[in-house]
Amino acid sequence: MRIRTVLCDLLDIEYPIIQGGMAWVATGELAGAVSESGGLGVIGAGNAPREVVRNEIRKTRSLTDKPFGVNVYLLSPFAEEIMDLVIEEKVPVVVTGAGNPGKYVPKLKEEGIKILSVVASVNLAIRLERSGVDAVIAEGLECGGHIGEIATMPLVPQIVDAVSIPVVAAGGVYDGRGLVAALALGASGVQMGTRFVCAKECIVHPNYKKAIIDARDRSTVVTGQSTGHPVRVLKNKLSTKFLEAEGKGLSPEEIERIGEGALRRAVVEGDVEYGSLMAGQVAAMVKKEESCKEIIDDIILGAEKVLKSLCSMSKNH
Repeated sequence: MRIRTVLCDLLDIEYPIIQGGMAWVATGELAGAVSESGGLGVIGAGNAPREVVRNEIRKTRSLTDKPFGVNVYLLSPFAEEIMDLVIEEKVPVVVTGAGNPGKYVPKLKEEGIKILSVVASVNLAIRLERSGVDAVIAEGLECGGHIGEIATMPLVPQIVDAVSIPVVAAGGVYDGRGLVAALALGASGVQMGTRFVCAKECIVHPNYKKAIIDARDRSTVVTGQSTGHPVRVLKNKLSTKFLEAEGKGLSPEEIERIGEGALRRAVVEGDVEYGSLMAGQVAAMVKKEESCKEIIDDIILGAEKVLKSLCSMSKNH
């Protein structure tokens, strides 16, 4: 039972699985390995300048000749030049977050680049469909990193009903069961981040991977609610400091200062106490480090098994 959806046709990929474009985490090594394994690998541009991102694009191309993407953080001071860069480098797919990419859409489309945008609400999905994006990624609050207010299960079908373009489900997806659940909700595929942090090809510090592997069901916490930019992370001394600052009513600026450089500390230096260990609620399900191919094969085989079981139940009734 082959799992192929409109997302596979749109992006020219084998399986409807997108790897989240996580800043500092999603380098060329990870993106290249995911694309080579049949999904869509995505480089996380974050706040990185043009030449840093160019190096990651070229690194990805040295690892695969399959389609890949670049996640452009629209609040980055370099967003404009990263958009110029992806056009210049003829990157097949752009994923945008933190805003409306409308002003870039005509130029990207002219170059044949597919545009996917992360959304956390129905209204934003409708607006982005009007702006001409090719698909939206409905991101639930189970995700790691920056989150919205609605969980994946209620968010995805509402967005599916509101737009006519493909919808990708993100948040709370770990294995084949999550993929089948997303397809049942009307999504055309899934985006996953946390499990790919523990991919062998992901170059984050081993301490970060170990923290995810050691996580339990209640190991994540949401900080930054008072700033309007909530973030899901693994609990540690930094998250406690954040929550204490919010409890004292410190200003959003003071709270954000606490987190300066924290993601780099976690990813590069392996500081699991004062680094920002962004991870979704599925962290508790990640038990080991695996290659991207092993992860994707496990998801697809698991999904096929679930679908066969559902078909057999239906025949028995």
